[in-house]
Amino acid sequence: MTKAKNKQGEPTIIKKYANRRLYDTGRSSYVTLEDLCEMVKEGHDFVVKDAKSGEDITRSVLTQIILDQESKGEDNLLPISFLRNLISFYGDSVQQVVPNYLETTLNMFVENQERVRAQINKSFEGMNMQGSIPGMPSSLEELNRQNMEMFERTMKMFTSFGVPGAQNGSKDD
Repeated sequence: MTKAKNKQGEPTIIKKYANRRLYDTGRSSYVTLEDLCEMVKEGHDFVVKDAKSGEDITRSVLTQIILDQESKGEDNLLPISFLRNLISFYGDSVQQVVPNYLETTLNMFVENQERVRAQINKSFEGMNMQGSIPGMPSSLEELNRQNMEMFERTMKMFTSFGVPGAQNGSKDD
């Protein structure tokens, strides 16, 4: 993923004030952690600096964004076991290796994800350009309908063997 820079080709500077407000110097407006989260998702590069000291606090702000996202309780990305393992690496001899390993692994994951998305999009474009392939459902709804019919036929096969009240084509009244 390429990082969007400001007009000078530098990351946007976000200033964090003592009152915990965040100021985007590129847009000349205050922003929230949610805004910064969206900026990350959109690929915008930024650096967060303490307004008084000038200290780079980007890491702690990004960590706060992750904490906020994880605390929403929706589809967490970081399983508890992963977090426990990560914490256990602090102070360990492998602590120096872990950041590079995680970054490399995540970058490979992102590259593979982009390739898979591109391949899926290419496949769907090919299907749309060629029209429907013979024997291939023309829509997901049709595919779903066919799957349900197959499931129902399978269930009828299992329920018609000696189960009271099952319909097997003949009625014994």
